Amino acid sequence: MSEHSPVPLMVAPFRLDSLRENEDSPPPSEPAGRRGRPRTRRRRHSRLLVVLTVLVLLVAAAGAFVGIRLGGADPAPQVHSVMSSSVHVPTLPMALPWPQTGQGAVAVPALGIDVDSGSQAPVPVASLTKLMTAYVILQDHPVELGRPGPDVTVTQDDVNDYNFDTISDQSNAQVSVGEVLNEEQLLAGMLVHSADDYADILARWDAGTEDGFVAKMNATAAQLGMAHSHFVDASGINPGSQSTAGDIVKVAALDMDNALVRAIVRMPDVTLPMAGTIRSYTPLIGLEGIVGVKSGFTNAAGGCDVVAVERTVHGRTVRILAAVTGQTGPDVLAVAGLHGLALVNAVTPLIGTTPVVSEGELVAHVQSGGRAVDARASASASVLTWPGMTAQRVFVAESDLTDRAHRGARVGTVVVQVGAQQVVVPVRLRANLTRPSLFQRLF
Repeated sequence: MSEHSPVPLMVAPFRLDSLRENEDSPPPSEPAGRRGRPRTRRRRHSRLLVVLTVLVLLVAAAGAFVGIRLGGADPAPQVHSVMSSSVHVPTLPMALPWPQTGQGAVAVPALGIDVDSGSQAPVPVASLTKLMTAYVILQDHPVELGRPGPDVTVTQDDVNDYNFDTISDQSNAQVSVGEVLNEEQLLAGMLVHSADDYADILARWDAGTEDGFVAKMNATAAQLGMAHSHFVDASGINPGSQSTAGDIVKVAALDMDNALVRAIVRMPDVTLPMAGTIRSYTPLIGLEGIVGVKSGFTNAAGGCDVVAVERTVHGRTVRILAAVTGQTGPDVLAVAGLHGLALVNAVTPLIGTTPVVSEGELVAHVQSGGRAVDARASASASVLTWPGMTAQRVFVAESDLTDRAHRGARVGTVVVQVGAQQVVVPVRLRANLTRPSLFQRLF
């Protein structure tokens, strides 16, 4: 081909499918200003739904909280005691007329006071032992005043015991085989006439054997804090039955708490089926308020006596007991009794009366609704006291006090316990309580 020959035109082959859009090719892009708007709207919508859901849950929870708080009981008022816990009684000089020989002791059960002469070594106490015998019997076989108690049939052993007591010059009361004595009669014969055989009958009836009963006596003495006492028989005729004036006055005070014993020991005599009417060996019964209790004598023990006297002190009847052991002389029981009476007479003026609660005294603060209200004693009270003692006071709050309580409502009580005395004084509000506000009830 020459250099002047025309250049051939190269044309690509034409195909119909070249006119179709490529389905796999991406769509034409949108203008920049319109890209991404649908996605942004969807995200904002989702966040709004989340916020609304959380708000609904919070409102529901708050509603439930409010419902629970307002639907429940109001907070209970808070009671705070501001009362002192004790009242002290001033000490006074005290010199009691203790016997120059033997031992002495005094007790005032209403005050919880017992005082002894010191040097309380165990000594024979003769028939004062029967005070422990009576206590054990009545613990095992209680008898109410006016009721005779169980029957006991006298055996040949009991009669033999009576015969031995007679020939050995012991105090006794006649019995016969088959005789029936009730518990009250046996106690009366033992305590009024100091019948040794009656003490032995009671011991065998209670425990089966005298040794078994003596074991009970010693166990009971230990329980009562009679640390210097040890018994070997029920009657006290054996000098091995030993105690002290301080120990004996403890069991004598407990015996005198029993109405039946009090009725028996003030009797000047007692009438029994076989023995007839037999007199009391306890001296001075009925003299200067003496209402018992028991005397005793053996050569080893000397003259012994426990006196119980009732006196009016500061307008109240008070029982005072004095025990005396180891006395000598021509009439040792009377000597022992007079020493006991002298001790009682010396003790009586020492018993005082002390105010322990005053009407209007501030006892507690009651907190309710953000406000404190006073609670004060509604009455005055006093107790019998002994020089140098301390009376303890306790405030006991009511368990059902609510914030709706008004002036005069009972908040609690002041309780004072001194010996056998107990004082209970109501404590009352001086103003209406304030109910908690809505905010306080919620939070």
